[in-house]
Amino acid sequence: MDFKIIRLTLGAYQTNCYIIFDKNNNSVIIDPGAEAKAIIKEIEDRNLTVDKIILTHAHPDHFGALDDVRKHFNVKAFLGRDDNIMLEDRSSELNLVLGLKPNKISADVLVEDGDLISFGDKYFKVISTPGHTPGGICLLIGNVLFSGDTLFCGSIGRTDLPGGDYETILESLKLLVQLPDNTIVLPGHGPESSIEYEKQNNPFIRSMRND
Repeated sequence: MDFKIIRLTLGAYQTNCYIIFDKNNNSVIIDPGAEAKAIIKEIEDRNLTVDKIILTHAHPDHFGALDDVRKHFNVKAFLGRDDNIMLEDRSSELNLVLGLKPNKISADVLVEDGDLISFGDKYFKVISTPGHTPGGICLLIGNVLFSGDTLFCGSIGRTDLPGGDYETILESLKLLVQLPDNTIVLPGHGPESSIEYEKQNNPFIRSMRND
């Protein structure tokens, strides 16, 4: 790969925040879920320039640090179109819980399946993967898939939360298993995996293929 990836595991839910940067130190942040100061410090210690922020979906453990990080670096946040209402509603609820004014947070750019998000001379391809949330997305760059909470090592995202749907996430998984076996899977929680490993070992995918 001609880019590097930093994984920060942050917050009470141990959410994976990823920082991807190239040889020119241009970077993209995926899922700044918590601990804004830690994210900012990592960026500044490495002298990286942040180009944009991308959210895989609109659950608070994935956007909890968004507002502070976005303001600090003065960049835009990207999100799947069908999750923006959830982002606005859940961010308002989160602020109330934190004892703050119920300010709504919105994404700056809403994306859809097949969209390309620029990163230097490369692109993240947006793969729409609803099921965990209505507008959840995965991001593919080279042979690396940032799978958010759609696909974990040996498991899949919950579908019993508002906006989740089990049959829908299975349809999303059918798309992901069509990727090459050597595709590296970097999920929103837990360790990395690969499409090959998941096809062989993930019980949800195995049962789906046996239907």
